[in-house]
Amino acid sequence: MMVFTGPGLRLARSVFCRPHRSVRRGFALLVAFVGVLAASAAVSVAVHAQAPAPAEQPAAPPAPAAAPAADAANSAAEGDILKIRILMAREIREDRLPPLSLLDIPPPDDGVAGAKLAIADNNTTGQFLKQEFILDTVQSATAQELVAEVKKRVDEGIAYVVVDASEATLLAISDAIKDKDAVLFNASAPDEGLREEQCRVNIKHTAPSRSMLADALGQYMAWKQWRKWLLVIGPAPEDKAYAEAIRRTAKRFGHKIVEERVFNYDPGSRRSDGGFEQIQQQIPGFMQGAPEHDVVVVADEGELFGDYFPYRTWTARPVIGTSGLFATSWHPAVELWGGTQFQNRFKRLAGRLMRPLDYNVWMAVRSVGEAATRKKTGDGKTLIAYMRSPEFELAAFKGQKLTYRSWNGQLRQPILIATAKIHVTVSPQQGFLHQLTELDTLGVDQPETKCTAFKNK
Repeated sequence: MMVFTGPGLRLARSVFCRPHRSVRRGFALLVAFVGVLAASAAVSVAVHAQAPAPAEQPAAPPAPAAAPAADAANSAAEGDILKIRILMAREIREDRLPPLSLLDIPPPDDGVAGAKLAIADNNTTGQFLKQEFILDTVQSATAQELVAEVKKRVDEGIAYVVVDASEATLLAISDAIKDKDAVLFNASAPDEGLREEQCRVNIKHTAPSRSMLADALGQYMAWKQWRKWLLVIGPAPEDKAYAEAIRRTAKRFGHKIVEERVFNYDPGSRRSDGGFEQIQQQIPGFMQGAPEHDVVVVADEGELFGDYFPYRTWTARPVIGTSGLFATSWHPAVELWGGTQFQNRFKRLAGRLMRPLDYNVWMAVRSVGEAATRKKTGDGKTLIAYMRSPEFELAAFKGQKLTYRSWNGQLRQPILIATAKIHVTVSPQQGFLHQLTELDTLGVDQPETKCTAFKNK
C-alpha cells in the first residue's frame, strides 16, 4: 500500500513496517492453522497411495465406428481438394533440319516450360478454391504411339490435352477421342485446314493461323503504304501454304504482288566454311531484275534460307514474312500490358526467355484454369461448354480479353509484329474496324468460314 502525506510527494512507511503486538499474534495463529491443514492433506495422500487398487474391470469392447468415422473425416478432408489433370502431348519431329542460326535452336523444354508456368498460375488461384492442377507430359517421335498414349490417358479420365504436333497427328488424336468429353488445344499447328474444311469440334486453337499472321503483317504494310510486294517462296509444302495466306492477305487489304519467285535452296553448304560467300553472291543474283517493289515477302516456315535475305537483296528493300519483320503470338522483348513481370516469372522458372510455343501452351493451360475458377468445378463437359460460350474470356498480357471463336475454335488475340530483337507494333492496326470485335479482322471471319462442325453446338 502506498500513502502520500505532507505537502511534498514522498513515500510514507507502510503500516506493516511497525505492526502492533496484537497483529503479530494473529499472524502467528494464522500460520499455525495453515500448517495443520497442510499436514492433514499429506497424511490423506499417503493413505490413499497405500490402499489396494480396486479389482481390474474387463476392458470395454472396441467401438468399431470410431476408426471408420475418423477415416471418413480424413477422406472428406482429402476430397475437398479437387485435382484437375492436364496432359501435354508432344510429337518429336526428328526430320526437321536445324535452324540457320545456333541462337534459334529450340530448347528441349520448348512449350513444356510454358505449361509449367501456367500450372503454377492456376494453382495460385486454385489454392483458395481447393483446386489443384497437375501436369502430365507424353511425347513420341511416332505418331501412332502418341495417339494411342493420349487416348489411353483420356480413357483414364483426363479431359484437357495440349498438343504440339503436326496437322495429321492432331487430327488423328481428335478422331481417336471424338466420343469423349475431352478437348484438345492446338498450340503449334498454323494450318488453315484445321480451322476450316478439317475443323473438329473438340479442338481449340491457341496457336494463330497462317491467315492471322499474314493479315497482321498486311495491316501494318497498309498503314505504312508499302503496297508492292515481291514474294519469295521456299520449296517446302508449309512454305507454299504460307504463300497462299500471303496472297489472300494482299487481296484482302489492297496490296499487289508484283512477282513470285521460287527459291530452290540447297542446304548442303550452309554450315561449311565460306558458305556465307556463296550466299552473298547467290541472293543478289536471284533478286536481280525484279519489278519495282516496296518489300520482299519471304515464305520460309522451315527456316532454311529466309534469314539470308535481309541486307543481301539486289535492291535495298525491307524483308518481311517469316524472316526480317515477322508476325508472332509472343516475343521475348514485349514489356507492354504487364509483360515485364510475366517475362521475369517465366525466366525464373525456366532459366531462359519465353518463346511463342511456350506462350501458346501457357494460354491453353490457363484457359482450363480460368474456366475452373469461374465455374468452380473440374468437370470436363461443363468447362468445355463454358470455354465455348461468349461469357468466357482470358487475360493474357495483350491489353484486352481473349475469347474463342464460336465457329472454328480459334482463340482471338492481337498479333505482335517484331524483328529478332524488338517488338515493333501490334495488329489489329488502328483504323481496321469490325462490327463485333477488331480481333476478327485477323484471319478467316465467320461469313468466310468453311467450318461446319460448330454449327449445331
